[in-house]
Amino acid sequence: MFNWKVLIFILFIGCTHLYSQEDISPTSTSFNFKWENGFKLKREDGLFSLNFGGYFFIDHAYLQQNSELSDHYGLLDVKSRTEIRSARLYFSGNVYGNTNFKFQVDFAGDKVVLKDVYIGISDIPVIGNFRIGHFKEPFRLSALTSSRNLIFMEPSSNIYFAQSRNHGAMLFNDFLNKQLSVQIGAFRNANNNRNYALEEDGYVVDGRVTGIPLRNNDKKQLLHLGAAYSYRNPSSREYKVSLSPGSHLAEKYVSNLIDSVEKIDLVNFETAYVHGPFSIQAEYLNASITTLGNHLNFSNYYAELSYFLTGESRNYQGSYEGFGRITPKKNFGSTQNGSGAWEIALKYSKTDLDDGIIIPGKESQWAAGINWYLNPVTRVMVNYVRANIEDKGSLNVVQARFQLEF
Repeated sequence: MFNWKVLIFILFIGCTHLYSQEDISPTSTSFNFKWENGFKLKREDGLFSLNFGGYFFIDHAYLQQNSELSDHYGLLDVKSRTEIRSARLYFSGNVYGNTNFKFQVDFAGDKVVLKDVYIGISDIPVIGNFRIGHFKEPFRLSALTSSRNLIFMEPSSNIYFAQSRNHGAMLFNDFLNKQLSVQIGAFRNANNNRNYALEEDGYVVDGRVTGIPLRNNDKKQLLHLGAAYSYRNPSSREYKVSLSPGSHLAEKYVSNLIDSVEKIDLVNFETAYVHGPFSIQAEYLNASITTLGNHLNFSNYYAELSYFLTGESRNYQGSYEGFGRITPKKNFGSTQNGSGAWEIALKYSKTDLDDGIIIPGKESQWAAGINWYLNPVTRVMVNYVRANIEDKGSLNVVQARFQLEF
């Protein structure tokens, strides 16, 4: 049987070797190859660059249902579970200064999944930037922030109202010295696990505007505000929301499947505030589903707080990128003989899929976490989650993640 994983790995190594040759063009100058919390290859004149590497997560969880939840859904078959949650390799870079690209593959699970595969053009007069391929829709701050940099092991529950990535094109630009950002995209609606759209499944149009009304780099202070709208028209005429109870290793207790869908309107409001070691982030999402016979409304909101005991601060990368990597003041052990960075966090979220017509349920979650950043590329996470399914019971989860980037 043909092995895609082996082929992609060979291409990864081969392309890295080819790109590292200095004589790429008759006018080429020398290239610099270095480690900056990832492998980077860059030509001295800045016209060509290549970043390559990967990361993986190893997760383990212990699950405990109360008796009410077991009465409704049955006893857990296995209470302790382990998985390789992510195992990714990627290339990204630019050629001739204004053309950029990214190719990212996930090897976790039973099959290879293409995550980001796109080409972009920057510095276009008036327009700004253009991107086409398979990439994240400009919708929800929690979805745009890389899973490597989330405060908790699992993304916020608003992620389950629409897939993060799709096939499409996007125009985006920053204004007023990056104080104002605008993104507009058009996509083909597809299943989150597809490498390509096997069939036409409708279309999606997204628009997002964010602003930074407060930014003080000296005080490490920032306020982010944003709003986004997503219009979705699935040709399958189906819309499904299945909620994770705060752990990818747990069953999904609250789920719905709506038929005869004519359109879906999603509206999301987002905010984040950082002041030194303290941060707070919150979002509210409303889903309005129009069917042949009914008009349904679902909602989700969450708020999360974090505090660095060692004095670090969350690293805001930009409107579309969200928050980035944490660099400890002193790495654990090594020549710095430090303790790394320590972060504590608390989160509450609630999802309402009950509008009186369709009643699949309501779910709320409390989560507490502690994160230990040994260095900029290594992190250990421990989370406690209590998920309450209205009128059906509760689930307790203690889970841990070991994360490494290279």
